[in-house]
Amino acid sequence: MKNLCVFCGSASGSRPVFVEVAQQLGRLLAEQNIHLVYGGGKVGIMGAIADAALAAGGEVTGVIPGALVDRELAHHDVTDLIVVDSMHQRKAKMADLADGFLALPGGYGTLEELFEVITWAQLGFHTKPCGLLNVDGFFDPLLTMLDEATDEGFMSEENRQLLLTSHDPSEILRLLTEAHPHQKTRWIDRSET
Repeated sequence: MKNLCVFCGSASGSRPVFVEVAQQLGRLLAEQNIHLVYGGGKVGIMGAIADAALAAGGEVTGVIPGALVDRELAHHDVTDLIVVDSMHQRKAKMADLADGFLALPGGYGTLEELFEVITWAQLGFHTKPCGLLNVDGFFDPLLTMLDEATDEGFMSEENRQLLLTSHDPSEILRLLTEAHPHQKTRWIDRSET
């Protein structure tokens, strides 16, 4: 994997562990020569991962809508800062640049970005691996909900497995690098309709 898109919060969260793990991941990306693609902010977890990757000699591309340059405090020290016109363009550009996707703790925006790329994988629009770094159990309720959706027949087991998960930054990078997402384009069993 050459380029990893990381979705994460522009806030730091309530516990130091969120920033600490983001910094650890940033360093690992640099050490493994994986180019970080992210939302372009210099604050919160976004800033933590970018700063750590840069400090370790890594390359970082930030993609941010012009309307958010001031609000999210764009990180002008990254290797490449791409300013786009809209959130749609931001997500499309990050997806184009990425060989895989990883979510860290965050809010609505982080979850929306993660679910969009997983949905695209489910529909066969891409075959890039999607992962979730479950820092200190942050995503446990979400994972329980996804298991429930699978148990209740709203998601196939194959599609549930599209979301690779670990609490360890090194392990999630290994899982993403070794992943071979399915290339199935049908996600509904037509015999059920």
